[in-house]
Amino acid sequence: MPRIAQELGALAVSRLSEPGTHAVGRVAGLMLQISTSGARSWILRTTIAGRRREIGLGPYPAVSLKDAHAKAQAMRDDIANGVDPLVAKAEAASRLRASRALDVTFKEAATRFIEAKAPEWKNAKHASQWTNTIEEYAYPKIGDLLVRHIMRSHVTDVLEPIWTKKTETASRLRGRIEAILGWARVKGYRDEGMNPAAWRGNLDKLLSAPKKTKRVRNHPALSLADTPAFVEDLRRSTGISFRCLEFLILTAARSGEARGALWTEIDLDRRIWAIPSERMKAQKEHRVPLSDRAVELLKGIERDDKTDLVFRAPRSNKMLSDMTLLAILRKRGLKATPHGFRSTFRDWASEHTNYPRELAEVALAHIPGGASEMAYWRGDLLEKRRRMMADWAETIVGVTKPDEPTDRSAV
Repeated sequence: MPRIAQELGALAVSRLSEPGTHAVGRVAGLMLQISTSGARSWILRTTIAGRRREIGLGPYPAVSLKDAHAKAQAMRDDIANGVDPLVAKAEAASRLRASRALDVTFKEAATRFIEAKAPEWKNAKHASQWTNTIEEYAYPKIGDLLVRHIMRSHVTDVLEPIWTKKTETASRLRGRIEAILGWARVKGYRDEGMNPAAWRGNLDKLLSAPKKTKRVRNHPALSLADTPAFVEDLRRSTGISFRCLEFLILTAARSGEARGALWTEIDLDRRIWAIPSERMKAQKEHRVPLSDRAVELLKGIERDDKTDLVFRAPRSNKMLSDMTLLAILRKRGLKATPHGFRSTFRDWASEHTNYPRELAEVALAHIPGGASEMAYWRGDLLEKRRRMMADWAETIVGVTKPDEPTDRSAV
């Protein structure tokens, strides 16, 4: 058993000043260590598993003599019970560091999730849509919360204010929060258990079903009856934006597809516009048969050696913005949007022609429904759609009136 030095009182300890180590008694190995600079601290000299060790107990006088006695005795008791205080201290520090490494906020998790998944997404616009909805609606409520603390009540707090007003946005936002929290669980930032943003068996008990919730139509459409006059107005107007909007209507294309059209995608001899998969929402090449008017329109556009864009912005030679097309409608006092003409086309095909529903869906680059249906419509039915697009062009340029159904039943 180690020898215990003569016990010193608090006053005697305070008077120690010579550099070196001074035994203070009561607990074997308890020393006051004084440096050459005069700094003083407590150490415990002991033997652990046959090795001589010095364990720091803190500075003096911040740690009083009484506290030093208590700490030193507790250390000796642990050692007697087979516990290495230095190992235990290192393990506690390691657990603390590991715990802090798991302290990830929702904002941090969302940023890392988007970075990890971005290569899977179709384009930069998809990633920006993710970021924008999360930043606008989720970050203000849960952005600074640790992901392991987020509960169902936090998720509903984000969703409820917009669930009935912006149902489609809210539904997408819910799915994005669910994906981020799912990623956080797999990474170890959340405990196992139900994802608080999951729909089935969870939020479906608290929120109305998106499909049954009244939604505002995001893309108002011009009526079929008003479309021929509008197209005639476009034809009388001068400017590349008018040509682009007319081309969009003639082809029933999406705004980005029309605005981004390239001369290399267009075969005027075969009268086909082949949009590559990377520019399509469904990530599948879409071939558009061009009507007489569409070909005439394209032939009337002067090409520029500096860009392959068909509808280039006059000053920058870059792609026209979506707002440029929308402005044409707004200046005429119309609430319709460029995208809404796809709905006009769909209404025409279903209500004023005998073309099969699926043929119009293929023309809109929509993927048909069930597996058997997809097997039947796997081709793009180019020639049959050519007849349909020709009829559509005749209708909207006023040759065939909207109230005169086109009899096309052969498919």
